[in-house]
This record gives sequence, structure tokens and C-alpha cells, in this order.
Amino acid sequence: MSAATNSPPAKGEYPEGERGFLPTLRFPEFRDAGEWEKRKAGSLFAHRTTKGGQDLPIYSVTMNDGMVRRDSLDRKVDDIEDAAGNKKVCRNDIAYNMMRMWQGAMGVAPEDCLVSPAYVVLAPNKDAAPHFFQYLFKLPAMLQFLTSHSRGLTKDRLRLYFDDFAKMEFRCPTVKEQQRIADFLAAIDEHIATKTERLDSLKTHKKGLMQQLFPCEGESQPRVRFPEFGNDEQWGNVSLGEISEIKLGKMLDKQKNTTGYLLPYLNNISVRWNEVNVLDLPQMYFDDRELERFGLKSGDVVVCEGGEPGRAAVWDGHLPDLKFQKAIHRVRFNVPFEPKILVLLLESISGTPQFEMLFTGGGIKHLTGETFSRLKIPLIPVPEQKRIADCFTSLDTLITAATQELDTLKTHKKALMQQLFPAQEEVAA
Repeated sequence: MSAATNSPPAKGEYPEGERGFLPTLRFPEFRDAGEWEKRKAGSLFAHRTTKGGQDLPIYSVTMNDGMVRRDSLDRKVDDIEDAAGNKKVCRNDIAYNMMRMWQGAMGVAPEDCLVSPAYVVLAPNKDAAPHFFQYLFKLPAMLQFLTSHSRGLTKDRLRLYFDDFAKMEFRCPTVKEQQRIADFLAAIDEHIATKTERLDSLKTHKKGLMQQLFPCEGESQPRVRFPEFGNDEQWGNVSLGEISEIKLGKMLDKQKNTTGYLLPYLNNISVRWNEVNVLDLPQMYFDDRELERFGLKSGDVVVCEGGEPGRAAVWDGHLPDLKFQKAIHRVRFNVPFEPKILVLLLESISGTPQFEMLFTGGGIKHLTGETFSRLKIPLIPVPEQKRIADCFTSLDTLITAATQELDTLKTHKKALMQQLFPAQEEVAA
């Protein structure tokens, strides 16, 4: 964070019943500034309706990224039909999609630009710091407030017209405090963006390595091998079912499963790529005959049968009584084989026609045990398997650490925002 924004807000100490319309956290220089003032939106923003010309870039409003250049979007955008009817947006204006404002489809313009005539353009006056309101309007409670002022019989037809927006009342501090809050949160966002780029870079590096170290579709040999194995035997291939036992888990039936041992089990949600989440596991009953049949051992590979078919992880065995549900395949090798290799292979072909041709089902795809067993697996010498697995295990450790760090930072920001803004029941009062 920059020096101008890195000093944290302080927790306010207000006598019981006297906090009023004040945030829990406040920057020291504003501790004596008094309560946030109730303002009508129409007193803070004017409705800009100027038509644009042909010499400005065209922007779209997104729910997650605010205002972005239309030509930077991968998807096709149909919200601008007639260039002559586009609205002009000045730098630091707020534009929102009147049909999606209740979902947070709004943003601050980074430059003068054009937007669809279906958007509403808000021109802030001297009492409004636009980036502050960009954060305010994204708060879950504020989105509910915006929804309540939108017109329409059903949610997919809700519209927030400027006249209705202008009548809304909410609490806000002075423009100096608005800007201070916006700068502080922007610095956190910049930190999040840096961490996100680092994580994306690690994932891209891993994807590139998998493309090099495993054969591509239609090929039998990898493009690159570690130097110590460069002169070794060529790889062969074999069907997964020839070297492993593939077992589907127990059917969940609460009416029939009422006796036995009440034990935790893995479901589809529990299995992530390269990770088994054992927090808040569901439970069901297993009888004596099912303890071994649906049991898991260290080194078993658990694979999603549906949802995202093929998503997989290696089970480390740290919960001895853990079982698995029918939504999960258990792959247990009957020959020397590094289980991590199977997970890497599945990850490398995930989303490809090569893999999806094994799926069954119309709208909801499934990976049945029969088709899964036909998946071709490269026969890699065991020492080379271990070398590959160790390489990716180290990389996955970095990715996991970067993911956790990013999640922690996002959680921290969410907690800060809850304390930097008064509660919605106060705002909407």
C-alpha cells in the first residue's frame, strides 16, 4: 500500500447508545467529524444524458470488474446497437446498467468514453467521491436497498431508473472522508490484484509444464523429459482399468441408511483439484460389510463422477474412518504407480474434447466407471513418475499457499468494509 493510504482506521469508542450513524472503524483524522449525514442521491449526482460522438472508446459495465473497454471482453456484447445513440461518460462518472444495478453492475469511468443508451450515467458533484460510492453500492446490504427501489414484477425485469435512484437516501461522510476510505480500499485492491497476478502466473506455469511433460493428444511421448531420463525407454500406454481398481461410492439414501456406524464421507463438493476438503463433512451410516468396501487409504485417488467430472485429488489418509459417496470414484492402483500422476493427467486434459468424449448424459455430464476405465494412461518408468510428481507437488504447494494468502486478503477486506460503513439498517433508516 502507498504511504498515503497505509495507516489503518481505528476502532471507535462510543458510549453505549451514542454511536449513532457512525462506522465501527474510522480514520483518526475524522474521529471528531460527527455522524454520517443523510443525503438524497439526487443531491450528490446529476443525470448525464449527453449523446456521444464517434471518437471515444466504447465501454461496457460488468458486475465484477466495473467499467471495462468493450473490445477487451472475450464474450460478445450486444448492449450497443446504434453508435449514434450512445451516451457520453466523462472520467470519474459512474455508469450503471439499469437492469442489473441491483446485482452490482456499475463502475467508475477511468476515461471519457461511450456507453450503451441502456445505461444510466451519474455525474458526481463536489460532495461525492465516485470511488467511495463504487464501494458503497457493492455492499450486500446496499444491493438489497437498491433492489427495493427498482421497478419490475420479477427480478429478471427489475430496472432502476434515475428518477427512482435520485430519491434514495443513504448516509455518507464528507467528501474528504469519502476519498480517504476509497483510497484505503483501493490500496487493498491493488494488493489483491498483485497477489492474483502471482497466482495466475503460477497456474500458467504449471499448465505449460504439464503440456511439456505429458504427451499431447495424438502423441505417445512427452515433448520434454528430465535430463536424467532423456535416454531411457520410450513410454507406452495402458487403460486405467488395467492397472487399477475403480470403485464408485455408496448411494446416499437416508430412508434405508439408518443403522451401522455413523461416519463422515466425501461428496462432490469435498474434492477439489489437488485438495480434499474435510471441513464440515456430511455423515451417513455404514454397516460392517461396507467399511472396507467404501473405505479410503493413503494414496487412493478420489475423482468426481459428476459436477466437474474428472476433478481429482490424492487422499493422504489422515482420517482413518473416512468413506466416500456415489458421486466419487475411488481409484486404487494394483501396480507400482504414483497416484499424483493420475491427478496431473486428469488436470492436463480437463476440458478437452479428448476427455469429454468419455462423459455420458445430456445437460449434466457424468464420468461412469466403465468409460473412466478406458482412459489411456502413459506407462512411465516409476523413478520418472516420482521425479514428475515431486516437481508438481512443489509447484502445487506454492499455488496452495498463494491461494490461501489471496483468500485471507479478500476476507480481511470484506471484514474491513463491514466496519468502515454503517450497517444497512442504519443507512436505510
